Amino acid sequence: MPGLGDATRGRILFGGDHNPEQWPEETWHEDVRLMKEAGVNSVTLGVFSWARLEPRPGAREFGWLDRLLDLMHDNGVGVVLATPTASPPPWMGLLHPDTLPRDEDGRTEGWGGRQHFSHSSATYRRFAAAITEDLAARYGGHPALAMWHINNEYCTHDWGDEAAATFRRWLRDRYGTLEALNTAWGTAFWSQGYGDWQEVLPPRRVHHRKNPAQVLDFRRYTSDMLLECYTAERDIVRRHTPHIPVTTNFMPMWAGQDGWKWAAEEDVVSVDVYPDPRDPFGAQEGALVHDLTRSQARGPWMLMEQAAGAVDWRDVNRPKPRGLNRLWSLQAVARGADAVCYFQWRQSRQGAEKFHSGMLGHAGEHGRTFREVVRIGADLARIGPEAAGTHARAEVAILHEWNAWWAGAQEGRPSSEVDPARIVRAWHRALWEAHVTTDFAHPEHDLAGYRLVVVPQLHLLTDAAIDNLVAYVRAGGTLVCGFLTGVADEDDRVRPGGMDERLRELFGIRVLHEWWPLDPGEVVDCDGFRGTLWSEEIEAGDGIAEARYRGGELDGHPAVLRRGRARYVTTLPEPAALRDLLARAAAEAGARPVLDGLPARVEAVRRGHLLFVLNHGRGTVTVEVPGAHRDLLTGRRVVDTVELERHGVAVLAP
Repeated sequence: MPGLGDATRGRILFGGDHNPEQWPEETWHEDVRLMKEAGVNSVTLGVFSWARLEPRPGAREFGWLDRLLDLMHDNGVGVVLATPTASPPPWMGLLHPDTLPRDEDGRTEGWGGRQHFSHSSATYRRFAAAITEDLAARYGGHPALAMWHINNEYCTHDWGDEAAATFRRWLRDRYGTLEALNTAWGTAFWSQGYGDWQEVLPPRRVHHRKNPAQVLDFRRYTSDMLLECYTAERDIVRRHTPHIPVTTNFMPMWAGQDGWKWAAEEDVVSVDVYPDPRDPFGAQEGALVHDLTRSQARGPWMLMEQAAGAVDWRDVNRPKPRGLNRLWSLQAVARGADAVCYFQWRQSRQGAEKFHSGMLGHAGEHGRTFREVVRIGADLARIGPEAAGTHARAEVAILHEWNAWWAGAQEGRPSSEVDPARIVRAWHRALWEAHVTTDFAHPEHDLAGYRLVVVPQLHLLTDAAIDNLVAYVRAGGTLVCGFLTGVADEDDRVRPGGMDERLRELFGIRVLHEWWPLDPGEVVDCDGFRGTLWSEEIEAGDGIAEARYRGGELDGHPAVLRRGRARYVTTLPEPAALRDLLARAAAEAGARPVLDGLPARVEAVRRGHLLFVLNHGRGTVTVEVPGAHRDLLTGRRVVDTVELERHGVAVLAP
């Protein structure tokens, strides 16, 4: 299968979504002039063009797109051609209301926005396949075509009647019989036993709580239905262009897709990244998304969307301060991106996103945003030949799994404050602040290549995942596991003892007596640190308490329990304490920071033979980089130390 390297060809792709149908054609020539000035070598076309391409059912208006692809090719700009199926034209909703999704209250969602399609609608799928077929047939041989982009940010849900029918089909495939379904869902509770498949519905609005196993399966089903939509279009374009890579863009840490399952179906894994420039940990949020995406890709990946300045969907939308766009773009490259792209090229003057920034903003070519884009394009051209195709190194893995996230977010859990995404962010932040580069991994992946594996919190673990963790430790790996992990099996059935017995043995736990969730803002004192969010009343077996609770109901009980190379942490330590705990575990496992003694707010990452040093602080810093290097960004020789201005970056080659 083709991959990202077939599109990059030893470069870093630079560009973004281009929506020229919003502008008169004379603007297009100004666009390519400015693209060449900025070093743009890739644009995405057609993402929201369905109504322009098919203004009436079955009609095709491709002339404008012909001229665009020719224009891009003539100016050396490759095209990532999108199927426009994320936003059906209004005529489809009017003539075929079955293509519109329904919410859990039964209300039909209308057109006038985007993503207004039912993933399970046979009519929608037929129209989507037809426009995809015609696009692939017309442009599959065009020399500008570098990649296919299917749909955009798959995120629709549907609780309608056609979704109910496909949900039942999905359940039949999964369970085979109603007896097996009733067992998996625990329908003996609350008189929910199903005697006929027609009785089974999506988890629509109910008088009291929904069945959590039903909700879990509906989340799995929704991810799979969207994936069916993606693979149907992917297979069409592959048939026409087997040599052209195919992608669709993930949203960062979005709960609606099983990211591991989806990534396996993509030639190129791509993501949209939008940290808040006001967030003091925006850089860490970016690093987390980069690490997760790189791990899903198992190598170089594509930053499909970011903002050149302000977005338009927060309550207050601040622009990026001078230099931050460049810093965060190069951070993505440091962590494995071989494409740095934006939404969008030219900022819109009308429509719902006219206040969302573009590479070419309302201020035009003399505006600060565009001048910074020009500088980034030049930077990427300098480092691309030595960075593209290389891998970022990590000796530590964070385990993350969407089924566990879905199950852990159910109603009726011990604490609604326990948000799996929040906990993953906390553990990743601790390692990021300790300057330890991390991968992410599925709990059933081969973990043998990692010195340290950490499990922030995985409510649900399969038998295979538990056996994998046990085998990893027995083979000499170091494991640090957070609370409320291994509570349930794959059907969200609580395991005997409140935690799987294999895990209790692994950590040296004799009995898990009670879960003690904490109120917002409440803390518990432990030896040497304070815990937040959660605590557990456990009785040690042959595990050794590295820290105990002091005072309160759990006085004297283990807060951190260790047995050999495996630790179990029964609370969420405050940030500095969690950082120290994980840094100590990493050091014991032989996983070292890229550079020792880094100043606060400075990040160092190795990618291939290159050392990226990034200053996320607001002042100038001096960083020790032992040895002689060449800074690819400046061409200067660097010996032992490098000085970085505010938001400064060095890319050092030996």
